[in-house]
Amino acid sequence: MTRLDLTGLITRPAQVWGGIRLVPLVREKPVTGLRLHREIYRAQNANGGYDQDAHVGYDQVQVGPNTRYISYIPHGFIADWSGDGGQGAAYGTQLGEGEGEHEGTSESGNAGAGARTGARGPDPGAGANRRPDTIPVRPGRPHHRMVKRAKAGKGNRGDLSRTAAATRCRFLPLHLALEGYLALHFGGPSIAWDEWSRQAVRQGLSPRAEDAWLGHEVRGLTDALRVFEIHPGQCGVMVYAADSLAAAFVVPHPDDYRALHPTLLVDLYGELVHQYAHFGAPVPEFEARIRDGRHMNTLADLRAAARAQERAWSDTHEAVLSRQLLSTSYAFERAYRMGPFELHRFLPPFHRGAGAEEQHIGELINDHKGRTAYLKTFRLSDAQIRRGYLLTRLAAHDWHLGRTAQKLGIGYEELIRRIRAAGFASLLNAHAVADHVAGRSGHAAADASPQRTDETKET
Repeated sequence: MTRLDLTGLITRPAQVWGGIRLVPLVREKPVTGLRLHREIYRAQNANGGYDQDAHVGYDQVQVGPNTRYISYIPHGFIADWSGDGGQGAAYGTQLGEGEGEHEGTSESGNAGAGARTGARGPDPGAGANRRPDTIPVRPGRPHHRMVKRAKAGKGNRGDLSRTAAATRCRFLPLHLALEGYLALHFGGPSIAWDEWSRQAVRQGLSPRAEDAWLGHEVRGLTDALRVFEIHPGQCGVMVYAADSLAAAFVVPHPDDYRALHPTLLVDLYGELVHQYAHFGAPVPEFEARIRDGRHMNTLADLRAAARAQERAWSDTHEAVLSRQLLSTSYAFERAYRMGPFELHRFLPPFHRGAGAEEQHIGELINDHKGRTAYLKTFRLSDAQIRRGYLLTRLAAHDWHLGRTAQKLGIGYEELIRRIRAAGFASLLNAHAVADHVAGRSGHAAADASPQRTDETKET
């Protein structure tokens, strides 16, 4: 598997709000045997309990003996492949009288990479109107792993039975993919060349951080989702900012989508998406034009013409707007097997040049036939693509700067400049690099002198 397969998902006409375009994805038949539920995480108070109106803060995921992933994690998803149609309540579910009630908590979840992702602002549904100046890391035990099988209870009221726990797992949506990007060659140089610092050799890229924006900070997205008309059978949506793909979200069942539709506001979006939405102009709406003619005599003729317009829009969407997402070859890594389904995360090839401007990371769940049941993507910025490209090229040449520069077709000093511009200056041994640059300059001067002498003699 190298590409995304959206077989079974039908594109419906887009809905537009300013610079945001939302493209519904509809299934004729839901994916059987898999359901997704949401599990909300609240901030803990000093007594170890959970405050109903407390802001959801940064959370931690233990991903290794000495490695933690820290990010804004408002909720997790529970995958249920029991095949009972999702009639059972998810672990931690409580019945109340509306939005004021506590929605469920969890102290365990799923874990990710060894770095930190930045997010700005609290959960808009957390209860307070004013954004806090700082958002603390949630105290207490961190999540253990990004994906973890549900734990059976001890027979107390509300606990999961062993049978139910065997067909459920928790995972942190989108953070599984972000951790995969942050963990890209996280160990650092594989060989201790002189140009790399002691920190790079001992600690690798730690700490590594990336910035992201919450959905409610993407201009126009809140209003677009509020007025968005959910289609019958809708199981997904593609979000565009200034007609540039920001994210794709797919679930197995229409009821899952209706429940998870608001979570798009607390998802993380890249810097490029935030800029496109803020500075981009309003995009044109999809308009179906059906010309009157001698062949338009009955309602059946009108219906056939309308369906032809829908097919034309769908073909245009796949050929133009979503082409790069669906045509790119990805590197997939299986994270968990859940019965007949598999949870993967994927990375792009980090190519540079024409046709590689749009690259996404993400995660998906597919069945035994390769059909996508769940999908969530994150659009990388140009700077993030450059960092991924640089790390993969260095790792491909055993972190040898000279060979890497030669393969890239650039000079040694230019490669050093790119490493520093990418934010990896701390990985370099400044004295060794300076000595190497001075040595190369002296060597070049020594090679040039005899050539000039020979030319003088010939003259």
